[in-house]
Amino acid sequence: MRYFLLLVVLLGLTSCGLHPQLVDPASTGAPAFVPPTQPPFATPTSIPILPSPHPTPVVTCNDKLTFVNDQTIPDGTVVAPSSTLDKRWEVANDGTCNWDERYHLRLVGGPALGAEPVQPLFPARSGSQAIIRIVMTAPDKPGGYRSAWQAYNPADESFGDPFYIDIVVK
Repeated sequence: MRYFLLLVVLLGLTSCGLHPQLVDPASTGAPAFVPPTQPPFATPTSIPILPSPHPTPVVTCNDKLTFVNDQTIPDGTVVAPSSTLDKRWEVANDGTCNWDERYHLRLVGGPALGAEPVQPLFPARSGSQAIIRIVMTAPDKPGGYRSAWQAYNPADESFGDPFYIDIVVK
């Protein structure tokens, strides 16, 4: 009898709606699955730039040209009028800058002796030596002539020792 009562009570409870009811999501209009989303992050309109505790130093180099010796046509050489002069100077790049295509030579005194008054400077690495060559023409008239040249950097600033050719036309 006890079992019978227990059975009646259980049947009564099941008919009272204690069972979970399954609902079709399509019938309610609700989506079957909603994926999780991240909350939106605030985007700053500007980011302050703080000064570095260790500022980056500006690296600059030092241009320097030292005349070493005349390779051809020593000072006071006697030459014929209108002769071709293949003048070569040995110089040292004693600075910390490498000479590249932005460096040039410029006539700074005397006649150009038929050469262009601005010439490219032979590229040379810092600490190396180079030969500077300018092909010139001796004047027609006899006399002493000196043509002086100077190196210039990319900022168009002269630097180093000036060098020259010193000839006597006879």
